[in-house]
Amino acid sequence: MIQSKKTIEIVFEDQMATIWLNRPDLHNAMNDIMIGELTQAFADIGANTAMRLIVLRGKGKSFCAGADLNYMKGIAQFGFDENVEDGMRLANLFKAIYECPIPTLALVHGAAYGGANGLVAACDIVLAADETTFAFSEVKLGIAPATIGPYVIRRIGEYGARELMITGKRFNGKEAEKWRLINHAVPEAELEDCLSKMLRIILSSGPMAVRATKNLIQTVVNEGSSSESMSDYTANLIAQLRASKEGQEGMAAFLDKRKPNWMT
Repeated sequence: MIQSKKTIEIVFEDQMATIWLNRPDLHNAMNDIMIGELTQAFADIGANTAMRLIVLRGKGKSFCAGADLNYMKGIAQFGFDENVEDGMRLANLFKAIYECPIPTLALVHGAAYGGANGLVAACDIVLAADETTFAFSEVKLGIAPATIGPYVIRRIGEYGARELMITGKRFNGKEAEKWRLINHAVPEAELEDCLSKMLRIILSSGPMAVRATKNLIQTVVNEGSSSESMSDYTANLIAQLRASKEGQEGMAAFLDKRKPNWMT
């Protein structure tokens, strides 16, 4: 099934959704419509318990070239309050991706500039072509990578962020892998095969276990791992999963040396 929006296209296949940025003539540059459509898409798909995975990618020559020029012309005329509202819309988009309860995977090619790196950094796993060009280009425009900052800094750390964000320099896919902005960089001809392998690996795991594991990671990262409440949380989580139908099936399949029912 395909859902076509004004700026994105969503393709549903079995238990997976592929969200395509669909403004190829503008290198998938983001505007207010795309921001709203993406936010809603991640919220809706994540809330669907039948869905197991979201892939985010761009049509045409680039993943996403950052902000649309006409969009930028409009916000250049905004007052302070309007700029706060616009900033909140962007922040809510990256939050929706980061907090999406199912795995999110970005496939990046061509270019990823400015706010596109917020889309990248908020996803769980990112694959990119070696030749992809990345840049935190905000400083070249006299602004800062503010709303993407929390997600980028979580990924690459303070000192990587200092070099890449302060300089605004361009770097390629292999360098992005070194900085840990992305997980894997491969030649563009191998990108689809790399995606297929990663999808098979993710979909071979228990659906509810994957959701629980993603929530576990976010909880530990954002709340810390040393508190007594964290010990209670983790002990209760493993007990719940072991007693669940999925946990019982997974452990039985392992002991019986067969595939679990979510793989059949």
